[in-house]
Amino acid sequence: MAASVFKGMRPVALTAAAIFVLDQITKIAVVFGLDLKSRGEIDVLPPLLNFRMAWNQGVNFGLFASGTELVRWGLVVLSLLIVGWVWIWVARGKHGKWLRLSAGVLIGGALGNVVDRVAYGAVADFLNMSCCGFENPYAFNVADIAIFAGALGIVLFAGPQDGASKDGSKDKRRSSRRKTP
Repeated sequence: MAASVFKGMRPVALTAAAIFVLDQITKIAVVFGLDLKSRGEIDVLPPLLNFRMAWNQGVNFGLFASGTELVRWGLVVLSLLIVGWVWIWVARGKHGKWLRLSAGVLIGGALGNVVDRVAYGAVADFLNMSCCGFENPYAFNVADIAIFAGALGIVLFAGPQDGASKDGSKDKRRSSRRKTP
């Protein structure tokens, strides 16, 4: 069991680690290095890119934010369960390179936000983008981008497995039995 969960997972682990490190470096640099936590906002390239400090205790757009420890730790456990499930699903399946990389992106982003919840009690969101007269009230971070991009990649690159062709039928080259009329 243990060997099958790690076999061929090096690219997934390296991708996850790279995303995780990028996420944490950007948070440390902006939130603490530029002191966004005290300043609240920094206009970088207004209105296209601004830093707006937001401590997200919920999920996307602050959904399920109640400020309770139960929600905080529940989201940590849920995130870790999802990371574990994605890891095992990818390790056990016959998935292509792009799906594996997408899984690594999703896992790295999820773990970045888990660290925030454990360390700070909330996820540090700071990126804010607006354009063309539309003022976006929400902030996000590199981990959020990674989670979205990784999930999208998994959906786009998931395909037929275990010898099934694109139409869902079994690949005839793998079948040793032949039907006779």
